[in-house]
Amino acid sequence: MKEIALPVFVALNLASCAPSDHAAQVQNREAVRAVFSEIWSKGNVDLISELFSEDFVGHFPGETIRGHDGLADAVIAHRRAFPDWIEKVEDEIVDGDRVVIRFISKGTNMGEFLGNPPTGNTIEISEVAIFKITDGRITEQWVYPDILSLQRQLVEKRHQ
Repeated sequence: MKEIALPVFVALNLASCAPSDHAAQVQNREAVRAVFSEIWSKGNVDLISELFSEDFVGHFPGETIRGHDGLADAVIAHRRAFPDWIEKVEDEIVDGDRVVIRFISKGTNMGEFLGNPPTGNTIEISEVAIFKITDGRITEQWVYPDILSLQRQLVEKRHQ
């Protein structure tokens, strides 16, 4: 009886946890997808307070972004430089409180970017982002864009 009771107990506990874990992972995936489709691709910074924690920390190349205002400022500045910026999710991995996304970013450089004047060039780069989500809100993000490709596309086309 003991031998049967323990496996049944474990199975029942795992089964009762699975739906809530699965639901949380679905919620995490949808929140992160909205970051790409709504915030960065459309400039909808009003969603930041809904999706990100107040103490959010974003690790971007060369800078750390903090809080709702810091992220909103970064999105607005980026969309000023690339008004038609769009990010398309290619792959995603969701595991517990982490979501990893591989995506393609594309836009036309129509404003100052990284201290450089606009080039009018359209660029397309690959990026990877890792998100940490706590209590349904994004608390931390690490972004790994293909900066070398971005710089090459801007510089090479400027000299053509």
